[in-house]
Parts: sequence; structure tokens; C-alpha cells
Amino acid sequence: MKSNRNLPVRIGSWSMFASVESAALMASSGADWLVLDAQHGRWETAALDGAIPLLVAAFPEVSIQVRVPSGDPAVINRVLDAGAAGVVVPVVNDAATASAVAAACRYPPLGTRSWGPHASLRGAEVRPPGRANAEVSCTVMIETREAVAHVASIATTPGVDMVFVGPMDLALAYGTTPDELVADRSEGNALDAIVAACEAAGVVAGAFAGRLSLAEALRERGFTALSVTVDSMLLAAHGPADVAAARDALR
Repeated sequence: MKSNRNLPVRIGSWSMFASVESAALMASSGADWLVLDAQHGRWETAALDGAIPLLVAAFPEVSIQVRVPSGDPAVINRVLDAGAAGVVVPVVNDAATASAVAAACRYPPLGTRSWGPHASLRGAEVRPPGRANAEVSCTVMIETREAVAHVASIATTPGVDMVFVGPMDLALAYGTTPDELVADRSEGNALDAIVAACEAAGVVAGAFAGRLSLAEALRERGFTALSVTVDSMLLAAHGPADVAAARDALR
């Protein structure tokens, strides 16, 4: 079993605003992957249909993914048809749910995805089913106590490529804060259980950090795919700071 701590880290960025311009700026940040958030962000189907092909074409080196609002196969099909490299699916609490989500990401005989050559509508290449199945990324989110209890079977579910921690929701489930969750080293703690399950299954252990200090702590715990920058958080943090600095400097 190979320790995640020896693997290179893949840095992610996150887009909350339903703006292709904002998402393009995030994609140009140098991150390895970008998630368009359709669960808690402003992204909706029509905006995703237009933005995903543009982002994929402009930033071929960046994995453009979508956090879908649920494991609904119709929604998963839609964003994959639009050209997303993969999906991030929230609140996956057991192996049965993980299996259904993984199946929705892939065409038969590996899954249940419906054939929809959406790319041809915009004059783009239509990937054959076998290639699409091999290249798609299926990420499932661990956000509850129930999910932690089943994480070993979730991680070994065929078709699951990454197990991804939502630290805010997982912290809420344990009655704590994200920082305290990450600092917990007690026997049987949630993060050790998740990383161990990923290492045993040979899948990626990922997490949302949103800031460097939390990303560093999660990396030390064994996570190797970490989101460190979010468009809304960048504006919220740097706008007020720059204005305050200007008030001091420009008196």
C-alpha cells in the first residue's frame, strides 16, 4: 500500500460565480483543476452549457470539473455532455450511492450514462464511449458521519476516482470546526480513516481547503488533491484589504 504522503499534490481552484470571465481567470491561475460549483455556487445548467466548452478549449491543461447539486444522473449526464472532465458529487454516504454515481459517469457496459453527442452541436470532437469512460473523473464527497463509517467500501467502489472531504460539513457533523477537525489526532479520527481508505483502495484523497494554512494541514494529513483558491473568497479577502491599505497610504 503506497502512502499518499509520497505522492505529488494536485492544486485546485474553485469557481462560485456563474461568470465565464471569472472562471477563466481562475483557470489561468496555474492550478491543475478547476471546479465550477453548481451546488453552493451560482452555476446553473444554461451557464454551464456555454462556459464548459469555452474553458475546455481555452485551458486544455486544466481539468474542468463541476460540483453537481446532487447525484442525479440527468445532471451528471448534462455536464459531461457539455465537456466537463468530471463531476464532484456531494453527500455520498454509502457504497450503493457511490456505485450509482460512478455508473452515471460512464457509458455501458461500465455504467448507465446515456449517449448524447453534445460536442457535435458545437463542431467539436465527439469522444467515443470507450475513451470517454477511460478519461472521465468521478469524485465523491465525504461530508457526514455515515459516510466516514462507510468510507472503506465507498473508496473501493468501482469507478470512484477520488474521495473528497468537505471539511465544513464534516466538521458540522462532528460538532466541531474545520481547523479542529484537521487537528484531531485521536484514535479512529475521521481524516485518518478517510486517508487510510483511499490508500488501501488506490484512489485519490482530496479536500476543499480554500486557504493555504488549511491546505498545508490537510496535506500533512495525507491529502493529495487540494483546492486552495476560490473566486468569491479572493474578492472578499483582498478587496477590503486593498482598500484599507490604500486609506493608510493615500492620506
